[in-house]
Amino acid sequence: MITFFISLVLLIVGYATYGKLVEKVFKPDDRPTPAKELADGVDFVEMKPWRIFLVQLLNIAGLGPIFGAIMGALWGPVVFLWIVFGTIFAGAVHDFLSGMISIRHKGASISEIVGIYLGPQMKMVMRIFSVVLLVLVGTVFMTGPAGLLARLTPDFMDRNFWLIIVLVYYFLATILPIDALIGRIYPLFGAALIIMALGIAGGMLFTGVPMMELTLANLHPAELPIWPLMFVTVACGAISGFHATQSPMMARCMTSERDGRKIFYGAMVAEGVIALIWAAAGVSFYGATGGLATALAEYGGQAGVVYDISFKLLGPVGGVLAMVGVIACPITSGDTAFRSARLTLADWFGLEQKSNKSRLLLAVPLLGVGGMLTLIDFNIVWRYFSWSNQTLAMIALWAGAMYLIKQASNHWIATVPATFMSAVSMTYILQAPEGFKLSTSISYPVGIAFAMICLFAFLFKAGVIGKAKVVVE
Repeated sequence: MITFFISLVLLIVGYATYGKLVEKVFKPDDRPTPAKELADGVDFVEMKPWRIFLVQLLNIAGLGPIFGAIMGALWGPVVFLWIVFGTIFAGAVHDFLSGMISIRHKGASISEIVGIYLGPQMKMVMRIFSVVLLVLVGTVFMTGPAGLLARLTPDFMDRNFWLIIVLVYYFLATILPIDALIGRIYPLFGAALIIMALGIAGGMLFTGVPMMELTLANLHPAELPIWPLMFVTVACGAISGFHATQSPMMARCMTSERDGRKIFYGAMVAEGVIALIWAAAGVSFYGATGGLATALAEYGGQAGVVYDISFKLLGPVGGVLAMVGVIACPITSGDTAFRSARLTLADWFGLEQKSNKSRLLLAVPLLGVGGMLTLIDFNIVWRYFSWSNQTLAMIALWAGAMYLIKQASNHWIATVPATFMSAVSMTYILQAPEGFKLSTSISYPVGIAFAMICLFAFLFKAGVIGKAKVVVE
């Protein structure tokens, strides 16, 4: 229990101290925001900071800090360290820079930001990478809830029935003004996500669930290595490249840059708290990591474990909250994935999005592709999502670091986590079953060497070393 409380305090203190430092480095000011300068009543819409915070939280969270944290808990309490320090020094910095740099560039998507700071080749890579990733996320978060709803409803409401319903909702969420649907219902589900997590934390404390204390030992039942698998598995609970596609969407709704720390850095810290709570539940509720592994097998994965823990700790109310979580949360990540894909394509091809015709021109084929993908069993393809997600985070951090260098600011707040995530990404794809399946004796040194090469190339290109020069804009 001591480890859990220390971790919780560190996240809060991290927001108040390191978050303040990051804000000071970026230097937010009172310049007009895109929501004011480019207001179109569709994507560039002024919203209140508290509402944007809850929308941002649900955009970036969904099931990520729940499912990822539960799987990360298989390694034992060591997962707390990555959630805490990953959130403070990597994930929250990543989300903050993605959103704030977008504000400085008229609400540009992450692919356009990468192009500005890392070059046209990387821009094209990120454009393709982002759209594919977003469609993949939207499709998976369509099929999962549809299958679960089919189990809970009469036979005539089968999986295909619910797929159509979810697809229709996605269509509306993708083309309607952001404050018409997303801005109205997301705060409610965002609040439900927070209440659910706080209820689980309170349930563990008041029912006396013995919490495991910190150990650096690898407690994974299958003896999978901590590095880099745990760092990729937890994903949204510490850092996620998917967030870089979502922050610009909220950057288009902010009325003041000075709200950036509360919205972007703060939402990631809130997600870290949620992940910490669910990791603690995963580590401790079943007595040991072996018990968690058994529960995952017995209940058919994380969704079953979430329901079991929620119902046993909180009774029928917990069961209802669990169902809201495993059904609503993925849907609310899927719809913004498709919306973000539309905005990415609009930035790519320079298409205005104020008119219905322009939005339909992009939304219909995107959702059509998503609908067709639901007919295919692509579980193997989905296994690449974790790696793709962290690779996207790596690239976004390098772009953020270059922005800071061009502003003559302390770039190390982004450069250090970018280097770290470069090592994570390369080591994982070399070692993972869906990758090259190389031994750790090869993947570890190659991963570290790759990170060092990235760092050297970045510093040389930025003019920190060598003869290259950077023009401060």
